Amino acid sequence: MSAEGLQAAQDKMRAAGVADAAVSVFSHYYGELEGGATGLIREDSIDPLTDPPALATVDISAEAARDALAHTAIIKLNGGLGTSMGMEQAKSLLPVRGDRTFLDIIVQQVLSARAEFDVALPLIFMDSFRTQADTLAALEHHPRIRVADLPLDFIQNLEPKLRADDLTPVSWPADPSLEWCPPGHGDLYTAILASGVLGDLLAQGYRYASISNSDNLGARPDAALAGWFAASGAPYAAELCPRTAADRKGGHLAVRRSDGRLILRDTAQTAPEEMSSFTDVRRHPFFHTNNLWFDLHVLSDALAGSGAVLGLPLIRNTKTVDPADPTSPEVVQVETAMGAAVEVFEGAQAIVVGRDRFLPVKTTNDLMLLRSDVYDLAPDGALLQETQPAPLIDLDPDHYKTVAQFDRHFPAGVPSLRRARSLAVRGDWTFAGDVVVTGDVELADPGHPQEVPAGTVLGD
Repeated sequence: MSAEGLQAAQDKMRAAGVADAAVSVFSHYYGELEGGATGLIREDSIDPLTDPPALATVDISAEAARDALAHTAIIKLNGGLGTSMGMEQAKSLLPVRGDRTFLDIIVQQVLSARAEFDVALPLIFMDSFRTQADTLAALEHHPRIRVADLPLDFIQNLEPKLRADDLTPVSWPADPSLEWCPPGHGDLYTAILASGVLGDLLAQGYRYASISNSDNLGARPDAALAGWFAASGAPYAAELCPRTAADRKGGHLAVRRSDGRLILRDTAQTAPEEMSSFTDVRRHPFFHTNNLWFDLHVLSDALAGSGAVLGLPLIRNTKTVDPADPTSPEVVQVETAMGAAVEVFEGAQAIVVGRDRFLPVKTTNDLMLLRSDVYDLAPDGALLQETQPAPLIDLDPDHYKTVAQFDRHFPAGVPSLRRARSLAVRGDWTFAGDVVVTGDVELADPGHPQEVPAGTVLGD
């Protein structure tokens, strides 16, 4: 059935207008899937990465830094809807500081860097078919962000979900949109080629790209990093941070024993019986931030020489066709990770950066911190952490999981957390205005809705 399954998937993609390059890449991974590939990376096949260089020790002249930034484009991954937080539009449009959204602050960061270094610094979003319209509408409020005739975005590709039993494209008449999925953010390389954006950037003299997630406001334009990358001569580089217990489930780089190349290993590529090694922060002391740099010339040559198939490691993701219905048919989503390209480019490097370059918002716990007085927003769009370390937040997912639930429980804004070490909330608590948290605080489940009165100081 697999040959018929592949043909049916290819026909479905072409009928939907998916680019030929994306069909070729999907076909490559279909073959791997048919062959039984799991994408697992065994612990005995790798050695830990223990001594990457650190940005704090890099000495780059101001002139070299500016020149590198002048030849750099900023690309933001912006395909997510924030569905895990109950959102139905681009996650980058979520307000995070007052009424300012991720997108507003990203624009502020880019415009500030342009003014400081007198560079063009294009900002381009990789959208999905679900986020494009909202994102472009929001960017209309920032007309200064456009650079020459470069596009503001390009679209991530689509691929069909495959039935787990026979690898044919799944049919789901109740909601045909659920028959499709994105190929993971490893699709960046195919999409930037097929969209023509890679060619546009090269034609206008850009040499480097800095890529990060739109929900990570720590990854703002950095001239010193651009200067280091340009001076390194590397085709590709990944930003790393020292791992803590809170990061033990995040992906990490390692050295492949067979050829000495850097590789990325994510949770989905780790066998269950080897998770103890994966999460050992002493064995694997750095985590992958998903902030990347690559040389546009090298990427263009690699894509041209491979027919757009870079051969990133497969990630086999098994789900149900309707994520909200566990009884719906089981499907396989064929995915790749953007950061896995580190193994494709000979001479790829990694650099350790400060934790300030990694501020993702994946849950309402993260959102609470970012909205609180733990951070100040500088005029250049930098988020300055005012207390070290940041307090640990643990909100009851039964009452605070979605943004709508979160906002209902903090109608006057989140409490002051600058003097807090931790806050755990169990049950249905609504916080009135001017609440202050100090030390370690845990609110027990009262069994019924309860309010923290205005002006309350919660402490130890």
